[in-house]
Amino acid sequence: MSSKALRFALVITGPVYGTQSAADAYRFACALVEQGHILNQVFFYQAGVHNANPLVQPASDEFNLHQAWVALAKEQNVALDVCVAAALRRGVCDESSAQQAGLVHWNLTAPFRLSGLGSLAKAAITADRVVQF
Repeated sequence: MSSKALRFALVITGPVYGTQSAADAYRFACALVEQGHILNQVFFYQAGVHNANPLVQPASDEFNLHQAWVALAKEQNVALDVCVAAALRRGVCDESSAQQAGLVHWNLTAPFRLSGLGSLAKAAITADRVVQF
């Protein structure tokens, strides 16, 4: 590896459980940080928006991927952006969008945030590498 740290953005399209892609993305993100690279942003798209749902309840002996993303974001100051259109279609919404829709409940909380594809485009422009899982 060269001495220059690379800036990465990740795009997660796999759900929190049911496939390995989101778990692989998390392990990849941890390895990046461990090797001294910079993880700028994680963008959750398509079924990947389910990673942002804090209501997932894995069995007590299973890895809690949602909590792992939250911890990584806090430790590394990483933006966890969730595609607003994909999220709302799948029942993932923050307080503001819930109120706009007349809903009394929401399930998206910080450090996850709803954002548009523009933030993904910005991440792609500013990162040295974009990797999709």
